[in-house]
Amino acid sequence: MRLKLIFISIFVLLYQYPALSEKINVFDFTENELESLKVKKVKGKTNYSLGINENGNFLRAESEGTGSGLGKEIKIDLIKTPFLNITWKVEKNLVGIVENSKKGHDYAARVFAIKKTGSTVLSNRAINYVFSSNNSVGDYWPSPFTKKSIDYVLSTTKEYDNEWVTVKANVKEHFKLLHDLDVKELSGLAIMTDTDNSKIKAISYYQNIYFSSE
Repeated sequence: MRLKLIFISIFVLLYQYPALSEKINVFDFTENELESLKVKKVKGKTNYSLGINENGNFLRAESEGTGSGLGKEIKIDLIKTPFLNITWKVEKNLVGIVENSKKGHDYAARVFAIKKTGSTVLSNRAINYVFSSNNSVGDYWPSPFTKKSIDYVLSTTKEYDNEWVTVKANVKEHFKLLHDLDVKELSGLAIMTDTDNSKIKAISYYQNIYFSSE
């Protein structure tokens, strides 16, 4: 009888306090990390700097006719943690550009989810999660420079202009939808603020980028 009561008590505790969701942090936004991130230059160099607020460290990005990204090779188990979480803000947007054209293919804020699918960089597949200045959440299209990268709008300044917003995306489902790939493990993540095509100025902020189980 006593053993039965113990099992019942354990069951009640598990029901009341379910297992904590798993969380994999990607960026810390510290000086040491900033020095270690891989820099990918498209044209010129975006100015990245660090800051801190009540919610922790953040990265500030400023670009005017430049484009460079910061990347990290990190293996993410998309079976366990398929959800990408991003907190970001666009202070100065790129309203008026045509984002799915070569001349307007710029974003004040974007985060690339990258899957290696071959021996060269050109063979990689990517989903480019963007903070759009002109389109709506849920819109997507292939990059005008390569069909192996798909732009997907997670936030828009039409709704959040100079405001922090937190978004979530199921990366595993999106790779299936957008690339028809059943991706079990992600290869890396990159951040980029760029205006090399439009030649205008953008300012944005990134914070709390991590993967979660739910």
